[in-house]
Amino acid sequence: MPLVTSTEMFKKAYEGGYAIGAFNVNNMEIVQGITEAARDLDAPLILQVSKGARAYANHTYLIKLVEAAVIECPNVPIVLHLDHGPDFETCKSCIDGGFTSVMIDASGKPFDENIEITRKVVEYAHDHGVVVEAELGTLAGIEDEVNVSAEDSSYTRPEEVEEFVSRTGCDSLAIAIGTSHGAFKFKPGTKPQLRFDVLEEVSRRLPGFPIVLHGSSSVPQEFVEKINQFGGNMPGAIGVPEDQLRHAAELSVCKINIDSDLRLAMTACIREHFAHNPGDFAPRQYLKPARQAIKDMVAHKLINVLGCDHKI
Repeated sequence: MPLVTSTEMFKKAYEGGYAIGAFNVNNMEIVQGITEAARDLDAPLILQVSKGARAYANHTYLIKLVEAAVIECPNVPIVLHLDHGPDFETCKSCIDGGFTSVMIDASGKPFDENIEITRKVVEYAHDHGVVVEAELGTLAGIEDEVNVSAEDSSYTRPEEVEEFVSRTGCDSLAIAIGTSHGAFKFKPGTKPQLRFDVLEEVSRRLPGFPIVLHGSSSVPQEFVEKINQFGGNMPGAIGVPEDQLRHAAELSVCKINIDSDLRLAMTACIREHFAHNPGDFAPRQYLKPARQAIKDMVAHKLINVLGCDHKI
């Protein structure tokens, strides 16, 4: 099966009350862990690449890794998506380079400028059979190329979404309802809570339209504790409760982005491996269990958070 767009995926997800997992990829082991989990569970899948991942791994290498995954997992519908495209040029490069979906993130711009930039990307993408995700509202946090202070973050304004979607022609919309990028999403001692009132009002104004949640890792404490146990320093890392993400998936959220949880699983596994095997130095020795840790994490998300297992 060749790479696909998310159009049919999102239609089925909206109607079925589940979400598609969008997992960030940076190297071979991550691609393998994610796609093998999706293959074993018959789950549709979005592999997404950030600007930082392209700079790290090279566009061509990432494309070829994903092409290999398509060959190895022929029954899995896979979307190749640009995460947080910062400008038209980056989006164009990915569209021309084989991506089937791109995100243009002009959410930090004024409303009309966001529309103008997004519309330009939409026109080019649609001419090339590629779908576009846009963002309205700004998420706080630090992850990869995204760095937004809490002071500069803002919830999505539901009264703006109809005009935004109508004027841009975007295919899906990322909104800000309390998620954030990175592993430190909430302050210790606070009760993490998403703004479902905002999500429900957006859904009322955009019936049937696919909504996206960024910054949706749950930061499992078992991995945080293991990282800290074996030499790490991540005090106070807190994520989004998984039951809230599952509820969002039952509503209008069709795509949920997960990155930090994969990083945590991989890093915790590698730290533990070296603690128990200090003489190991061959990458296969520690990357093989790390790949399995990613696969296990993704399988858990597909079944218990996204609800998209056996939805091919």
